[in-house]
Formats: sequence, structure tokens, C-alpha cells
Amino acid sequence: MNPRYSLIVPAYNEERLLGRLLASVAIARQNYARPDAIEVIVADNGSTDRTAQIASAHGCRVVPVAKRVIGAVRNGGARAARGEILAFIDADSQVHPATFTEIERTLATGRFIGGATGVTMDRWSLGIGATYGLLMAVVLLAGLDTGVVFCRREDFETIGGYDEDRLIAEDVKFLYALRQLGKRRGQRFARTTRAKAVTSTRKFDEFGDWHYFPLGLKGLWAMLRHREAQFADHYWYKPSR
Repeated sequence: MNPRYSLIVPAYNEERLLGRLLASVAIARQNYARPDAIEVIVADNGSTDRTAQIASAHGCRVVPVAKRVIGAVRNGGARAARGEILAFIDADSQVHPATFTEIERTLATGRFIGGATGVTMDRWSLGIGATYGLLMAVVLLAGLDTGVVFCRREDFETIGGYDEDRLIAEDVKFLYALRQLGKRRGQRFARTTRAKAVTSTRKFDEFGDWHYFPLGLKGLWAMLRHREAQFADHYWYKPSR
């Protein structure tokens, strides 16, 4: 039998944090009514460390994806997935123990096109708290969220998955397209905040606890100068990502 859920983890050189994520996924699977109905796919984006070995040791399917664009990595994992419901989580995160139970409860109502669990941080400071508050304001205004993102496979295919040409905000574009599809069907985008994922603060560790505030201006300046690729390389792709 095909699984009900496919959890897709894009990964590049994630040997330090991947095991932590997969341990949290194992707990969430055991808390779901049918643990064997969940497959975990690690979409390995050409890692040169032990990422693939760690994934295999945790019983994951490892799917190689060559193109170094995060949207392509997510799509590569989705193409190999066998589940009715696709879910996506970053390799440096941890999932809530009730993740799959909450997703099941949400989709069973028929009122939602898909959704996201939301996130909390794995450490806090004044700068991180201020950044979180700012981003939560954006989340509430936009009606979207992050964390474990989920939708039905057919809906993922209807909107064409993630944009493989975008280096920045491909996740926002995907969520917006999913929400628009839901509107046409009379469905909403769900925020299942009772099962928030824990996201890594490694970007804050690397760039500073207040770095998000000037980051937006830098990103806008890069777009105006048509240098989005350089900006994305510096922040997302070059530093051990």
C-alpha cells in the first residue's frame, strides 16, 4: 500500500542537524494512528558530508537532486513521493509530536486546501524575539505561515509545485498559489499552530541576532540592481547550505 503521508526534507550538508529532525519525526510518527502510513524522503542536494548516510540509517528514502535551487530540491522529493499528502520541512528544524495528527484533523474537515504548522525558535534573545514579532505580523496580514507545509498531492501538482527558477521567496509564491487555488474552491489556508515546528536559529548565530532588519533592505537593493542571485548565494546557498 502507498503511504498516506510523504514528508519531504530538502538537505545539503546537514549532518549536524538532520539526525535531530529525524528523531523528532520518529516521535510524531509513533503518535499518529498509523505510523507505517508515513514515509520520509530526504532530497539530497549533492551533499559532501554524511547527510545521505544519516538519512538512510533513520530509514528514510534518499533521493538525489542535482540542481542547486531549493525549489528544485523540494520538487525532486515530491516527484519521488508516494503519499496522498505531501508535507515539507527544513532539515535544520524539529517537528512537533502531534504534527501528523493535527494535519489529519485539519484536512479531514474538507474546509482547507492545505496549510502550515507555524514555528517557534530553538533559542531566544531580544533581537530574535523582535524579529519573530515582526514576522508574525507579516504572517497574520498575509494569512500564510511556515513550518511543516502540507497539501494534497493533486493540489501540489495543480499549482505546479515550487518555482525552480526563483532563488528567493519561492516558498511564499508556492503558498500564495495554494491559497488562491483554495479560494477558487471555497477552501482556506490553515494555520495548525497547536503543532508548531521548532526552527533553527543558525542564521542568527551566523549573521547576528538583529540581522533580519537590515536584511530586507539589502534584499530590496539587490533586486533593484538585478543582483538577486548574489544576494541569495551569500545568505542561503554559499554558507554551508
